[in-house]
This record gives sequence, structure tokens and C-alpha cells, in this order.
Amino acid sequence: MADHLDVEASAKTVTTSIEASSLRDQLATIRLALTTSPIRKQLLWACVGIVAVIVATSIGQVLLNRWNEPFYDALARRDMQGFLHQLMIFAGIAGGLVVLNVGQTWLDQTIRLKLREALTLDLIGEWMRPARAFRLANAGAIGVNPDQRLQQDAGHLSDLSTGLGIGLLQSSILLVSFVGVLWSLSSGFVFHFGGYSLAIPGYMVWAAILYAGTASWLSWLVGRPLIRFNSDRYTREAELRSSVVRVNENVDAIALAHGEADARQRLELDLGTVLGAMRRIYGAQINLSWVTDTYGWITVVAPILVASPVYFAGDISFGGLMMAVGAFNQVHSSLRWFINNISGIADWRATLMRVADFRIALVETDALHDTEERIKIGENPNGRLTFEKLEIASRDGCTKLAEPHVEIRAGERVMITGDPRAGKTLFFRAIAGLWPWGSGRIGMPAGEVPAFVPRKPYFPLGTLREVLDHANAAVSDAEISAVLAEVGLERLSSSLDRSARWERELSEDEQRLLAFARLVLRQPKWVIIDEALDTFDGATLRRVLSMLETRLADAAILNIGRGQHDIEFFPRSLAIVKDVERPALKPVRVRAGAIEPPPAVVAAHRGK
Repeated sequence: MADHLDVEASAKTVTTSIEASSLRDQLATIRLALTTSPIRKQLLWACVGIVAVIVATSIGQVLLNRWNEPFYDALARRDMQGFLHQLMIFAGIAGGLVVLNVGQTWLDQTIRLKLREALTLDLIGEWMRPARAFRLANAGAIGVNPDQRLQQDAGHLSDLSTGLGIGLLQSSILLVSFVGVLWSLSSGFVFHFGGYSLAIPGYMVWAAILYAGTASWLSWLVGRPLIRFNSDRYTREAELRSSVVRVNENVDAIALAHGEADARQRLELDLGTVLGAMRRIYGAQINLSWVTDTYGWITVVAPILVASPVYFAGDISFGGLMMAVGAFNQVHSSLRWFINNISGIADWRATLMRVADFRIALVETDALHDTEERIKIGENPNGRLTFEKLEIASRDGCTKLAEPHVEIRAGERVMITGDPRAGKTLFFRAIAGLWPWGSGRIGMPAGEVPAFVPRKPYFPLGTLREVLDHANAAVSDAEISAVLAEVGLERLSSSLDRSARWERELSEDEQRLLAFARLVLRQPKWVIIDEALDTFDGATLRRVLSMLETRLADAAILNIGRGQHDIEFFPRSLAIVKDVERPALKPVRVRAGAIEPPPAVVAAHRGK
């Protein structure tokens, strides 16, 4: 157990100091994820379609704005025939806009779905590259709670990006469409002051820009803290969910230790941090509401106030006034997109930072500690496993074999032992390629893929048959049942087609026995075990060793453990030693910034 605590502590030395990525880096990494996605063409066509629909909708809005003048002039003249004719025109324009709005809604939802699919598949693909998830988990806070970034953050970013992107596109196209209309309508506006006349070309355009510009500036000034507050909230939410999951997975141990009070206190503390983060967000939103709501009410009369001097001077008709007011509202509505969406933009910015920095960290985690010397891993054409001057770096020094040159032949049985703090699990992970920091060379047998048996086995979700047999479809049910009987799990033979969370249904020893049953069914030529045999009692250990002797007679087996096993089965012995005089790893910097986790996270991680 001490070795496991030591390797977790050593993992924290591979922690990088933070160097936050820029917005450009974040946008670039999301663009890379989308352009390399297998569904990029579907996403592109959906985007092209919604641009076409929005352009068509803008044309309809311009036609509807032009309809205002003859309609209101007909009302002013009390012209019933003209009034009915304009209603027929309105029905045609409105019907077309309804069809376009429904099409835009469908495309909006399609883009949200495809964008989430592309982002999540990309993150899963990068996260599940060989050994990368393990290295990221040991890279600091950026690797804590990846489930939230993959599930909640990616989905939220997709929704925000689609909603804000479509809204910005629609506002931009409407702005371009109505600026010209509003400019032409206000080009003839003349102000009369005491016998003097003043004409301002595009008067209402400049008024709309000035009005919306001041509102946008004040909104950004007041709403900018929401970016930081939202990012902090998502972090706190993830910590609360992680604590709840941890308690749920350890309810039996908590009940036996009467630890409900401590668990409740921990959950209440995490809930308090979430509520504190939400209070800061709500406070900032209330301050922002003072700005947005004030401008919202002023906007009800602002366009009429702007155009009223010209109307009262008699230079435009009532229909012309309403047309100018409609165009002003469209231009102002487009310009105030930023004001209306400041909270969403802050939320999007915070979510983008979390998702993009997570992806950047995934890509760059393979390059962590490039300044540190790395263990060389190659292949031996003679089919043997060799260790040449192997030294594995850790916080407390370096772990190495007592013999500088070791060669293990095919079919050999070797026991590798060491003191509790020697770093046996670190040695196991170095052979597996999970811990690359150190020096020397590991030569793997060419053409062979060793089977690694950790202290705590992993079982994928699915039926027991899939757990045991997913890598070798040729194994029969009778063979599976025979192997289960040899390890003392014959009761599971009737459950081969039942799906379950097997790590919850089986005790720890039963899980290890199931892992050894799976091992012999796969028939590897090389097996490397990390303390998985150490917890068995004498009878169980003899049963497992007997099965390995019979069913893996030609396999080379390396057992890293306490050295208490049958010396007839493991006739050769090697020793692992710790050189405390060797320097520890040095922290380095990466762009996406893994940071040193808080003490509570470290304590929870070490307590696993």
C-alpha cells in the first residue's frame, strides 16, 4: 500500500504551473477539433443552410418594413380598399417569414446537435489516446473532473455557440440590410432652428449607432466579471458532483466508520462554495439588469423621439415616420445584440476557456517534462525483455533495479521485490509506458504485447462474457466456465449474458480472481503483475498459481510484489531499490495550464 501512496504523491511532481491560453489559442483549438471531425461536412452544410435562411428572412424583413408606409398611409387616408390590399400583401410576406422561421429553428437544432457530437467525439478521442488520460489525471487541476468538461461543458458550449452565433449572424445581416434603408429615409431630414436649417446625412443611422454604442460599452463594463464568476461556478459544481459520487461509491465504508457527519460536512462545504459562486453571478446580473432594463425602456420611445422633430416640421408623413421608426428599431436591435447577450457571452467565454484549455492540455500532456530525461523504450529482436541502466525519476529520488543489466527470457518466472517505499508500482507503470520520466532503456520482446495485471482491475460495462471474452471471440462457454471454476467463481457461469457493474457486485478478491480468469482466457506470452497476488490467502494463491502453471505454461510471468510467493513458481528473484540521492523532477510550464490542485483534492486522491 505504501508504494501506491508514494506513486500518487510522485505523480503530483509532474504538475505544471499555469500559463493560461489566449482567446486566439482557444478558438484555434476548437476550430481544429471541428475541421478534423468526421461530421464536419454535415455541420458545414447545416451552417450554409442557415445562412441562406437568415438572408432570405432579412429580405422578408426589408419588404415588411417597406409595407409599413403604404399601410399606415392608407389608414391615415381612411382608404378601405387600399387597407385591404395591404393586408393581402402582409399575409404573403408573413406566411413566407413563418416558413423561414420554422426552417431556421430546425437548422438551429441540427447545428446544436452536430456541434455537440463533433466536440464531444473529439474530446473523447483525444482523452482516450493510449496512456493520455492517466497522464492528464496526474497533471494537476486541469485533469480533475474531466467528466464535466466532456459532458456538461461541451454540451453547454455547443448550445451557447449556436445560439450566439446564429443571433450575431442574423443581427449582422439585418444591420447591413436596414442601414441603407434608414440612411435613405433620414437623408432628407432637415432640422429648423430660429430660421436656420440643418441637414445631417444619415441622421438616424448615427443616432442608432451612438445610442447602441453607449449601451454596449456600459453593459460590457458592468457584465465583464461574469466571465470569471461563471468559470468559478462550473469548477465548484464539478467539485460538488465529485464529492457526491465519492460518497455514493463509499457508502458502506462510511456507514461502518460512522462517518456520515464528516461526509455531510464535506458536502455542505462544497455546496457552500457553489452557492457562493452563484451569489456572485446573481449580484453581477442584477447590476447588469440596471443597465439593460433602463436602455430597454428608453428604446420604447427613442426612435420616435429621434424622428419627431422632422415629423412635426411636416417633412415626412405619418406612414414615413412609422417606416423610419421600424427601420431604426431594426438597426438598433441589431446593434444591441451585444447588450442583450452580455450574460450569454460571458458564459460562453468561460465555457470556451474550460473546454479549449482541457483539449489543449490533452494534446500537450504528452509533451510534459520535455526538459526531463525520458526512459527509452524499444524492441528486442531476440524476443527477450531487458532493462539497461533503468532509473525511474520520482519526487523522492529514483527507483531502479539492483542489477544494472537484466535480461528475461521467454517463459521465465521472475519475482521482483523491494521495500514498501522502493517504488514497485512506479516500476510497473514504467514498463507499461505510463511513467516515462527517468533514464536508461526498456527493451520489449519484438512482436509481443504484454498483459499487465494491476492491483485494482478494470472491467468495462457490459455482460460478463464481454468482460472476459471481448478480445478473443473464439473462446467457448465451456472453456469460460472451466476457468471460472478453477479460480473459485463457478457461480458466475450462469451469469455470462447478464450486464452488471461487476466492480460493485464482486468483492476485491473476487475482482482480482476474475481478472486472472480473463488473463488466462486471452493466452498472452508475457504477463506483468503488480501486487495483485499479494492479497490472496494461501489456498486461493495456490489455486491461482496452479491455473497459471497449467494454462500459461509457456508464458513469461513477472510478479512485482512482496516476495512471499512460491519460490518454485518464481525461481528467479530481482530487487528494486530507491536511490534517495537522485534529484526529483522539476515542474514545467505549458500553455493550457495545469495548476497545483488544492490540498483537499490531493488528500482525496492519496486516500484512494
